[in-house]
Amino acid sequence: MADISDTTPQTQTVTFDIEDGGSGGDSRSPGISRPLVSVSFVQKLIGEFVGTFSLIFAGCAAIVVNDTYGKAVTLPGIALVWGLTVMVMIYSIGHVSGAHFNPAVSIAFASSRKFPFKQVPGYIAAQLLGSTLAAEALRLVFHLDDNVCSLKGDIYVGTYPSSSNTATFVMEFITTFNLMFVISAVATDKRANGSFAGIAIGATVVLDILFCGPISGASMNPARSLGPALIWGCYKDLWLYIVSPVIGALTGAWTYDMLRSTKKSYGEIIRPNCNKISSRDRQEASQDEICVLQVVNQANRKEFICSSPTDINDKRNVTCKLP
Repeated sequence: MADISDTTPQTQTVTFDIEDGGSGGDSRSPGISRPLVSVSFVQKLIGEFVGTFSLIFAGCAAIVVNDTYGKAVTLPGIALVWGLTVMVMIYSIGHVSGAHFNPAVSIAFASSRKFPFKQVPGYIAAQLLGSTLAAEALRLVFHLDDNVCSLKGDIYVGTYPSSSNTATFVMEFITTFNLMFVISAVATDKRANGSFAGIAIGATVVLDILFCGPISGASMNPARSLGPALIWGCYKDLWLYIVSPVIGALTGAWTYDMLRSTKKSYGEIIRPNCNKISSRDRQEASQDEICVLQVVNQANRKEFICSSPTDINDKRNVTCKLP
């Protein structure tokens, strides 16, 4: 059990701006307003559009070529096209937009606080636009107009269940979980070698398609399925390719979050100790809901952080928000 003592009010406040990965004091006056859409954000949206367009066009073109020219590409070849395109786009655009190219990935990053929620709608819009225009380009290039949705005429480059809906849902969940788990591991954890992130993520896409492609199409990406569906009007069972990847990505991101490196004790993670201050001190700090605490572990007499966000001063006091 921890003992909390030396409680004094904290008045100094610091504002951190982490929009572009940096931090520092905010010295701008309250009267100066930020633009609604920054140049940096527009660049990110363009990057997401270009990356998603390239991914959908290349991957789906491989499917069309394979079916048109006597299975010349084969399933491993199609998987390689998707994986290599993902890898190339990550190394090309990752430093601009983060290389999501997938609404499920954007939502999962936001849910685990690795991406601002306010940017998610813009990212999804750019991704859907890129996927839809890529599908339209494929329709024009390969003249895919005849009886596409019935699968009896021209080739449909969208996704559809080849097995039961249950099997499709499960496979899409597992493959998207795998993808998001790997993305979280190699792209967001400082302990990983970030220079190999594109290779690891691209290889995961290849592996997922090899065992899942014949069953569900291995979408793992709502934009990948929605774009062709909008162009050809094929909406049957489309919900599977929206709901399952989002749930899989959320689960993958949250699962890896449990494996992240932390200096907190187990007790800190499951139960912060900020609520163990007196009602008087709580009332004094209620204006800005911040208290300064010194937390001492009775077992080893070492100070530890009771909650994040924190700010430790030279007296080893800890700033923590009241619940």
